[in-house]
Amino acid sequence: MEFSFLYAIPRTEVLDSFFLGLTRVAGSYGQLWLIIAALLLIFKATRKAGISVLIAYLAVYLLGQIILKQLISRPRPCQIDQAFALLVARPSSSSFPSTHSAWAFGAATAIFMRHRKLGAAAYAVAALIAFSRLYMFLHFPTDVLFGAALGIALGVLAHWITKTLWKMLAKGGSN
Repeated sequence: MEFSFLYAIPRTEVLDSFFLGLTRVAGSYGQLWLIIAALLLIFKATRKAGISVLIAYLAVYLLGQIILKQLISRPRPCQIDQAFALLVARPSSSSFPSTHSAWAFGAATAIFMRHRKLGAAAYAVAALIAFSRLYMFLHFPTDVLFGAALGIALGVLAHWITKTLWKMLAKGGSN
């Protein structure tokens, strides 16, 4: 059933160019979100969101990339159907979960928790990145859905950690 969904996605040269460009901008390890975190850290008004994005990114890397991908070791669609023409080099890593989706939704959630409008824009980018993983035939839909859910959960956790640390630092500074 998941293959049926992937094969049913319409593909055109314009969409190929768009999603290939988006994949390159996002980076092989979601570096886009590290750049966004750095930009958020520059400004006092967005600094807490930047810290939350960094925490969410690290949490996704540890839990998603290091632990779950190794533990579950699910092959990618492009590793099973090697006849499908890819726009990128065939990855050798596991498919589950989609850490691109997790990084994107983790960062978007971390931003949204502090800045609703900016976070809404980040969610739009996250949704495009998540769909790009399907379009590029690199992940199954369940990889992407779980990755998005994992990212949202870790984004909320990162927000809570940042909020807690900020309060602890404020108390320590008032003594």
